[in-house]
Amino acid sequence: MSSEAREWVWEHSFARGAARLVLLSIADRVADDQCISWASLSSLAKRTRASVSTVREAVERLVLAEELEQLDDLVGPQRSTVYRLPLAAEALVQARHEQQQEDGETAVADAPSGPATLRLSALRRYGIHPREVPESPARVRKPAVPATGRPRRKPAPRRTGHRHSDVPATGIQNRSEPDLNRRYSSSGAAVTSAAEWRVDPATHAWIRQQGHLDRLGEQGLQAADAKWRAHRADFQPRPADAWAADWKSWVAREHAPSRPNLHAAPGRNGASPGGMTRAEAHTAALLAALDEPTGTEG
Repeated sequence: MSSEAREWVWEHSFARGAARLVLLSIADRVADDQCISWASLSSLAKRTRASVSTVREAVERLVLAEELEQLDDLVGPQRSTVYRLPLAAEALVQARHEQQQEDGETAVADAPSGPATLRLSALRRYGIHPREVPESPARVRKPAVPATGRPRRKPAPRRTGHRHSDVPATGIQNRSEPDLNRRYSSSGAAVTSAAEWRVDPATHAWIRQQGHLDRLGEQGLQAADAKWRAHRADFQPRPADAWAADWKSWVAREHAPSRPNLHAAPGRNGASPGGMTRAEAHTAALLAALDEPTGTEG
């Protein structure tokens, strides 16, 4: 019967866009001529390539248009929601009457096709059965018509604004609070550039525990930080943890300011510290790097 239900949707439904795709997906699981189907919001979202919120809105529009009924007193396989296509069911009944008249058979009066007269024994073979604790006494939920019979006000469109005007659009409570290391990628990880990344308290504690603050000093640490940011200026944004690991590696390799510069080119500086000649300074720097004795020890 799913083919007849799908054909009715293609030929007679007024639904458009995502609502039409959702109705076709529900009709694809119609079990018999009662036009009963079942589906979860997540499965409909997967089949229609739409978000769960879009599918939920589409179901609400279809219920308001009376092209779909949601049967709250029944439950489908894996606790899925049970639906009924009432207009498609009426069309199938009418088509059966016309076929019987053409064949010259005696038409048998069909029982009403409402949800209270569903053939539950036929639905059990498809995994559809009554809820253990029904939400309402065998009644189809229609959001637009409450139990009092008075028409309900049309629900406001979704995503039109915030419910409370004092709640900001972002997650920061205080707009004056800096938003450091809090840009987000599509995967949900916080990313930022090297220039915007800030040393966090955990990294500060690591500097002291590893002795880098005593080794470099405040000025040396600031110089190492400036060089790191200059070399990482063109790098793509990364998570804060990745920047912290890279920054720690840079600081660990940084030379103390008092250590001779082994890469200084000859002829750049005429005078050497300590009154040594240029050759003596280069020799001292190499020996200090190699940690070898000078040969002058007594």
